[in-house]
Amino acid sequence: MAALKVGVLGLGSVFQGPYSSLITKLQHEGRIELVAGYDPDPAKRATTAERFGADTSFTDGQELIDRADLDIVLVLTSMNEHGSLARAALEAGKHVLVEKPMATSLEEAAELLEAAAGARGQLVCAPHVALSPTYREMHRRVRDGEIGELHLARARYGWSGPWWGRWFYEQGGGSLFDLGVYNLTSLCGFLGSVRRVTAMVGVAVPKREAEGEQVTVRSDDNAHIVLDFGDARFASIATGFTLQKYRSPAVELYGSAGTMQMLGDDWAPEGFEQWTNARGSWEIVGESDPNWPWTDGLRHLVDSVENGTRTLTRPEHAYHALEVMLAAKRSAEEGRVVEIRSTFPDFAYDGAEQAVRDGRGKHDPRSS
Repeated sequence: MAALKVGVLGLGSVFQGPYSSLITKLQHEGRIELVAGYDPDPAKRATTAERFGADTSFTDGQELIDRADLDIVLVLTSMNEHGSLARAALEAGKHVLVEKPMATSLEEAAELLEAAAGARGQLVCAPHVALSPTYREMHRRVRDGEIGELHLARARYGWSGPWWGRWFYEQGGGSLFDLGVYNLTSLCGFLGSVRRVTAMVGVAVPKREAEGEQVTVRSDDNAHIVLDFGDARFASIATGFTLQKYRSPAVELYGSAGTMQMLGDDWAPEGFEQWTNARGSWEIVGESDPNWPWTDGLRHLVDSVENGTRTLTRPEHAYHALEVMLAAKRSAEEGRVVEIRSTFPDFAYDGAEQAVRDGRGKHDPRSS
């Protein structure tokens, strides 16, 4: 199969580090070729053109999307551009990977889902936490009932905050969209669709330094969320640009017959610990691929295109996560519990991709 031609929208820090490393690896394997890139910053365009020999002469993102020979478009721009650019790329017949969140409004996300449903290409939405070997093994054990029925769960992820982009702190950014989305995606993968949300979300540090300037923080930088999955199954998330350091597990799952704890962060796992009542002791399972990259959704999309299969993770999962995050903000503003309408399909592990490819299991995630 000829190498898939890739174009990238957004050539900033997310691209220059993790994604460019994976792109280089896949290029060395002869599976893809980075042929086009666009960023409004001419210095970033020049760096990409020099490193990859890619065409970066475009005047805007749409001009890149319209390039006829592209197979895959990566949307790595600031968050408020994700939905519109991803939809335009799908409508142009491309396969699309969009960084998190898939959009910043539920209306725009619904339009993106609708475009994906009728598109020739596939849509892969970050974060890609469900693809790590640690997550997949934990998910398998949970589904096999090794720790019994899940009753409670807890997750956390955060740090002191970025200094390279003021949009993280401005309208359309925020710690929920940037950080909490990882934990939410992870927990939903284990427990299913959220039914109700209660949250405390706010701005703890009203002024931040970003891009060398003092910025007034308008988007959330601190959040604690409680999730109701139904049947008295609850989970909580602590996240924000307010956590300096921590040593606790990223995700804890409490079942009727045991406990499972993910070590490290869910985007950079270091294995997990499992207690079962039957065993009576802790089992430590190391990460089988310590170099697993959180950009692995690109590799997975390339696999799916090459093999003609649907991807393991579905955009409905990203839509559901976005609805929950927006509901958490509304819960904090209004001081009440907020109901969630959307659902999403379970992961298609271990050969179930064929069932998805054959069209079984389709549903409208926007309906309860």
